[in-house]
Amino acid sequence: MGLRKIIRKGDISLKKKSRTVTEFNARLHILLNDMLETLKDADGVGLAAPQVGVLRRAVIVADISGEEPKYIELINPEIVAEEGEQIGPEGCLSLPNIWGVVTRPEKVTVNAQDRYGEPFTLEAEELLARACCHEIDHLNGVLFDELADRFLSEEEIREMTEGEAE
Repeated sequence: MGLRKIIRKGDISLKKKSRTVTEFNARLHILLNDMLETLKDADGVGLAAPQVGVLRRAVIVADISGEEPKYIELINPEIVAEEGEQIGPEGCLSLPNIWGVVTRPEKVTVNAQDRYGEPFTLEAEELLARACCHEIDHLNGVLFDELADRFLSEEEIREMTEGEAE
């Protein structure tokens, strides 16, 4: 496994639509392993393949609702149902130090495939639902800053991150 460089806003590939994964082979597994290592190293909640320069429909999201994060690989994910609404802060590994207030569904149902091509359904709520929506947006060339109702000031970001450290 290896760390991959996370590309930043301004890189044209972040605005492109990703292609469907059709081959569930060693190359895909290496990509997913590298993405997981990169996500953990960056201390993020989600990472999409386009963020490491690969225009394929693959993401990893972290379910941090338990004591230990559970990482979920979603290949060719598609949101098939949404419920409710949540409004909250959102950031992105490709837009460091930028936070915005984004409205997302409270719950989503995602159909996807695992690294071997087996289909499954994920029911996600709260932060996991937000992460799924955010990462699937990446697959369609959409960044969260395009959806933000407003951006947070440096002071608001500082207060938010100090609260997490307590």
